Amino acid sequence: MILCLETATPSCSVALVHNGEVLACEEDPKGQNHSEKITLFIDSVMKKAGISYSQLDAVAVSMGPGSYTGLRIGVSTAKGICYAVSKPLIAVETLQAMAYGVTVETRHGTSLRIPMIDARRMEVYAAIFDENVNKIKDTEAVIIDENSFADLKKDHHLYLFGDGADKCAELFKNDDKITVVKDFYCSAKYMNVIAQRKLDNKDFVDVAYFEPFYLKDFVPGTPTVKGLR
Repeated sequence: MILCLETATPSCSVALVHNGEVLACEEDPKGQNHSEKITLFIDSVMKKAGISYSQLDAVAVSMGPGSYTGLRIGVSTAKGICYAVSKPLIAVETLQAMAYGVTVETRHGTSLRIPMIDARRMEVYAAIFDENVNKIKDTEAVIIDENSFADLKKDHHLYLFGDGADKCAELFKNDDKITVVKDFYCSAKYMNVIAQRKLDNKDFVDVAYFEPFYLKDFVPGTPTVKGLR
């Protein structure tokens, strides 16, 4: 029994997974209200499934990359539960979970899956996975233009998805080798396969020292409150 938390993007999502199957899920895809919703969603899925915290085998959290604030909220919440009920912590790569989430849409021959998280302007956090969700290119921050992925298109059909792909859709609307899966969002339910595998292999992270994968350093904005400028 694994409690899965996803807060890396504007989506706030919680799922309860048993033997790889999703028992319950609560989410708000575009709320950007993680601090308000995360504990309410956790309480809701636990009650729906009739599960107590002591019955959990582990807590899994989406590790990034993504929103600095969102990741901090998700990881802090996951750690708090692990400490409170003495359960192990599982870290799941956000982009890999997204790649599992589009299995139905992308099971076509030699297609490649490219999950994308918006990183402002025309930059995205992206990784590349094959049709079996094996990673063939590590996560990186890239600037997207109409010439992006030219080498990959020679031998593969590409599926782009996530809020980073949505903003690039216009660039590839006439490209028959690229499909943008629109309105795809991160969800805790897509963590089920990876989290279950890590639980089976006892692949845990240190609750005390684990930190999210930010990819880029956090740069605070200019304070707008008088006296803090």
